[in-house]
Amino acid sequence: MPRRLFEAVPNLSEGRDLAVVEAAVEAALEAGAEVLDWSADPDHNRSVLTLLGSPVTLTAASLALARVAAERIDLRRHAGVHPRIGALDVLPFVPLVGATMADARALAWSVGEALGRDPGLPVYYYAEASTPAGRGLDELRRGGFEALADGWPEGREPDVRPEPWPHGGAHPSAGAVCVGARRLLLAWNVVVKGVGIGAARAMARSIRAANGGFAGVRALAFELERRGVVQISMNIEDLRATAPIDVYRAIERAVAAAGGEMGATEVIGMIPDAALRGAAADRLRLREVGPARVISARVLEALGAGDWVAGDSSK
Repeated sequence: MPRRLFEAVPNLSEGRDLAVVEAAVEAALEAGAEVLDWSADPDHNRSVLTLLGSPVTLTAASLALARVAAERIDLRRHAGVHPRIGALDVLPFVPLVGATMADARALAWSVGEALGRDPGLPVYYYAEASTPAGRGLDELRRGGFEALADGWPEGREPDVRPEPWPHGGAHPSAGAVCVGARRLLLAWNVVVKGVGIGAARAMARSIRAANGGFAGVRALAFELERRGVVQISMNIEDLRATAPIDVYRAIERAVAAAGGEMGATEVIGMIPDAALRGAAADRLRLREVGPARVISARVLEALGAGDWVAGDSSK
């Protein structure tokens, strides 16, 4: 039977101790997953890995790196600008080849149940894996890990709670995990120069879908002390509805009106082809957009290495 190919994008709440991040990467590799990309940011104090593999491989890789995170990341001592509730904070699965969104949902549920057993972490399902579908990360991470430390807020009991569970709330040091199923998205950051954090936050609000901005856009603004810059950090979750260049132009206009200028743009993880249409790569000032960073090119490499078959990943 032809195999199915998925992407997994685990986010770890560690971006300063690279030994921990590298141990998680090594654990995923040893489990058989292909690590397409990984990055760590000390201001966000967060790292993002992009894995490629079959359901069996990604299950093993997810559990292996979750054990590293649970053993070596202590959220009681964690500080960073990015919201988080877990050592392994987010774990989405994306159907790529020979798989549907229903397959990704089933994979998310299977991995979530396994995470509850070992390393024994509470799990929330989000996006297409939640019931009903569409639960957002914003509501799950409201108040951060600290809001879950002593008990579950009303309406936010986890979907998977390890048994027996002696704690009043989340795992004392590793918190909880958000496991999801979703489509490909573009995760990217834009540095804005000559603009204060208050103005940048207003710009982030203006483009956010939840505030009437662009469809499928989530955005936050951060002041990165170590780098000495202000950054607007975004996810475009529906590249069919929103073109990255339109979001970029809206920020550019707002920055110019505030007397500032646009700085560098960085993509976190892999780059969907939709972000590169036309002259978008140059216009967006995207860095490192060679074939190694483009998801379709890496999928084609995997297709050449095994008996994958194409499928509809848009369902």
